[in-house]
Amino acid sequence: MAQSAAGKKAAIVVGAGDATGGAIARRFAREGFVACVARRQEEKLKPLVEAIEAQGGEARAFGVDARREEAVEAFFATVEKEVGPVEVAVFNIGANVRFPILETTTRVYTKVWEMGALSGFLTAREAAKHMVPRGRGTILITGATASVRGGIGYAAFAGSKHALRALAQSMARELGPKGIHVAHVVIDGAIDTPWINENFPHIKAERGEAALLKPDSIAEIYWQIHLQDPTAWTFEMDLRPAVETW
Repeated sequence: MAQSAAGKKAAIVVGAGDATGGAIARRFAREGFVACVARRQEEKLKPLVEAIEAQGGEARAFGVDARREEAVEAFFATVEKEVGPVEVAVFNIGANVRFPILETTTRVYTKVWEMGALSGFLTAREAAKHMVPRGRGTILITGATASVRGGIGYAAFAGSKHALRALAQSMARELGPKGIHVAHVVIDGAIDTPWINENFPHIKAERGEAALLKPDSIAEIYWQIHLQDPTAWTFEMDLRPAVETW
């Protein structure tokens, strides 16, 4: 008998890295969801799956190139068939790069747009295809400071993130009346990861431990948004450390 007949429900996280994406997957797994985590290289997901299972949760890893339509379609179809209905879909691919505008080649701009905007569209659209007939579901899209303002050297990144935010707005207006909650979360600040601490040690040194966003704290917000009653849905929420200037 397929697992979907056993009453299981899936939470998809596309871009399930070692920080925010992984924390979101762990948070939903603690609530009984099967965390279906995806990134291009499936083997990199093994530690995350093992951590979720060690905490008593369920997880499945998928190697998916989210820029490819056929790959995203097959991914959702497999989850729906082998795990259960997709109740939550999180898009969390970053694509943060910094290039002066005169050094931003067509290849760079296109690659960043594919990672940050096209893959977000494919993920969100495919989620909607499965959710709309059921009249329920949550689609959560991770944004950044670049979603709402451009910065020096971030033309490609800001372009992709602005596009992703516009996608989320359009989908929220279209799908809200159909029972689908689409929300955009602006991460406005550095996240507490080994890479940040190694490359930017001055952040904590100058402003203290609370100067960086904690992945588990971010994940808790995603969970709380999912729980919201449809009479009071959030479309956009911005998250930053208390000491962050904005």
